Amino acid sequence: MGIIVPSIAVVQSFQGHVIIRGMKVLLIGSGGREHTLAWRLAQSPHLDRLLIAPGNPGTARLGQNIAIPVTDLDALADLAQREAVDLVIVGPEDPLVHGLVDRCLARGIPAFGPTAAAARIEGSKSFAKTLMREAGVPTAAAYTFESPADAAAFVRKSARPWVVKADGLAQGKGVVVPDDPAATLAAIERLGTTAAGTRLVLEERLYGREISVLALCDGKTLLPLPPARDHKRLRDGDQGPNTGGMGAVAPIEDVDVAQMVAQYMQPVVDRLAARGTPFCGSLYAGLILTDAGPLVLEFNARFGDPEAQVVLPLVEGDFLAALADAAAGRLDPGMLRRRPGYAACVVLAAAGYPDAPRRGDPIYGTETVATSDLLLFHAGTAQRDDTLVTAGGRVLGVTGLGPNMQAALDRAYGAIRTIDFADKQYRTDIGT
Repeated sequence: MGIIVPSIAVVQSFQGHVIIRGMKVLLIGSGGREHTLAWRLAQSPHLDRLLIAPGNPGTARLGQNIAIPVTDLDALADLAQREAVDLVIVGPEDPLVHGLVDRCLARGIPAFGPTAAAARIEGSKSFAKTLMREAGVPTAAAYTFESPADAAAFVRKSARPWVVKADGLAQGKGVVVPDDPAATLAAIERLGTTAAGTRLVLEERLYGREISVLALCDGKTLLPLPPARDHKRLRDGDQGPNTGGMGAVAPIEDVDVAQMVAQYMQPVVDRLAARGTPFCGSLYAGLILTDAGPLVLEFNARFGDPEAQVVLPLVEGDFLAALADAAAGRLDPGMLRRRPGYAACVVLAAAGYPDAPRRGDPIYGTETVATSDLLLFHAGTAQRDDTLVTAGGRVLGVTGLGPNMQAALDRAYGAIRTIDFADKQYRTDIGT
């Protein structure tokens, strides 16, 4: 458990940075990303008290979990005000898109995360496409349809496969990459029945390696983090349905991060600011490296999951101070540095994931994962009496660190052999 003391926050300035002594922080979320954020925040000398709503068994060891769901925005804002927190950090996309940061700012509570207007870059695929076109950011050709029938008619006329995307939030499972027109029509029918798919985007299918570039942003300035690669499909060889992510590796060495930020991310940040909706938070660019050059597949308005589990362990510096600076609009791009080495995260998923994850299966062997080069992040877990059990689709993220990628992968996979629950699912080819 983290240190719990009365908040004695005093804002000071040191070499242009916002330094808040005795910070009380409220972190929103309950997944592997939030456990990683909590782990990183707990290393700051400026943290006095960490509240996590609702949190998970992993975050409970780093601060105080408070059982408020991420969908109850008023209760979360009330909690932040009642506890007089110095900074709210919002992890998941849903409360961002639905305006939790707006509620906090209206009460004078600093928050790291975009407002609802800026979070539309993730909340609406069609809005993101419009924004990229306005900003001159290279992206795949795409068409937006207000009904599944119109989208299906377009596919029949084109007689070719298209990537099908639900326009709204779908917990990382609103994208289908079909191999032929028939599969495209089936994807339209399936996604068109979901709440996120009342509007559909059909996008040109592209081929190449995908990368994730994350950067902290204060509305105008970007601080890039080490680039990563996510593995979305459930099974080895990129087979099976899309998931929220089955693993990730970082850094990706042959990527010019400065060029990616300048050409693909800064123009979008500038355009959002020009619209009067500046972006503060973690901006995530999903890119594909095609033969014709990099193109943006998507933007997200928060830290990636599981990308955070490999990116944040590779960052040196006071992470909490960087987030406080971003929230205050005075981010210094030099205040965080890349740590030497590599990171690899392998996700352990529950039986039935992603369609119908099974809950309540006892989890064994997690106590063996506790070294400086091996990190265990809880995602879909719960404590039932004295037993840790599965409580969601992606259950645990096992992150190995090493001087090279193979060493990081070996550590992660070695730990996975010691962790067990019924019918656990994981990929054996992460990082290949």
